[in-house]
Amino acid sequence: MNNTFRLVISCPDTVGIVAAVSDIIQENNGSIMEASHHTDPEQKWFFMRHEVDAENMAISLAEFKQAFEPIAKKFQMDWYIKDSEERPKVILMATRESHCLNDILHRWHTGELYCDIVGVIANHEELRSMVEWFNIPFHFIQVPKEDKMEAFEKIEKCIDESQAETIVLARYMQIFPEYLCEKYRHQVINIHHSFLPSFIGAKPYHQAAVRGVKLIGATCHYVTADLDAGPIIEQDVIRVRHSHTAPAMVRLGKDIEKLVLSRGLRYHLEDRVLVHGNKTVVFAD
Repeated sequence: MNNTFRLVISCPDTVGIVAAVSDIIQENNGSIMEASHHTDPEQKWFFMRHEVDAENMAISLAEFKQAFEPIAKKFQMDWYIKDSEERPKVILMATRESHCLNDILHRWHTGELYCDIVGVIANHEELRSMVEWFNIPFHFIQVPKEDKMEAFEKIEKCIDESQAETIVLARYMQIFPEYLCEKYRHQVINIHHSFLPSFIGAKPYHQAAVRGVKLIGATCHYVTADLDAGPIIEQDVIRVRHSHTAPAMVRLGKDIEKLVLSRGLRYHLEDRVLVHGNKTVVFAD
C-alpha cells in the first residue's frame, strides 16, 4: 500500500468546510486520492471522508493532527485521522454456524480484508479445527443458561487482552449484555438473518415463511442494548417464491448473510461508516 492517511469528519453543515480541509492538505504537499462528502439537509449535518496520499507530505501524521486542530475547533468537528497502513485488530465470535465465520476467514486469508484477526471466541467447540487451520487462536467460553455474567466477564477479558478494536458476531447466538454494548460502542458488528426492522429476534426465516414474504434478506448492524435495533451498515435481499419452505429460505439466506457481513465489515475497517444518532452514512466504494 502507498503511504496514505485517512481523514474522517462529521460536523454541523456550513460554508467553507471542504475548502479549509483541502487547503491544509495542499499546503502540506498532500494529495487527495479519494473524496467523499454528504450533507444531511434535515439534520443540517456534514460528513466527509478523504484518502490522502502522504508520500510527499513535509510533516508527520502527529504534526498534521496538531495543525488541523484549529480547523476542527472552528467547524466543531468530530474527527479523526489515521495511517491507512495500520492493520485494525479484529476478534470474531461464533456459535455453531460456520458459513459467516468461514467466509470472513477466507477473505482475510486471501488479503481481501485488510486487518489482523487476533482470535475467535465461541461458546461451542465445533468450529475449533476450522479456526486453527488458519493458525488463529480459538477461545472456547461456554455460556450457561443459568448465569451468563461470568462468561461475559471472561469474554471481556479475552477481547481486552487481544487489544481488538472490532468485534464481529459471525452468527454468535448470544445477546451481548448492555454494559459491553456501551463499552464497545460502534465496535461490535452483528449479522441478523433478516431484513431489519422486520422479523427481529429468533427464527426470522420461519417468521418470513409464515408471513408469505417474497423477499428475504440480511442486515449487518452495530450492536446496541436494544435488540437488533443498532445503526445499520449494510443490507441485501434475495427473492423467494411461495414454494420455498423455511429450510429452503435458511439455505438461500446463508449466501446473503455472509456477503452482507463481509461487506459491512470491510466498510467498517476502511472507515467508510459514519454513525450519526441511530443512522449511518456509508461511503461505499
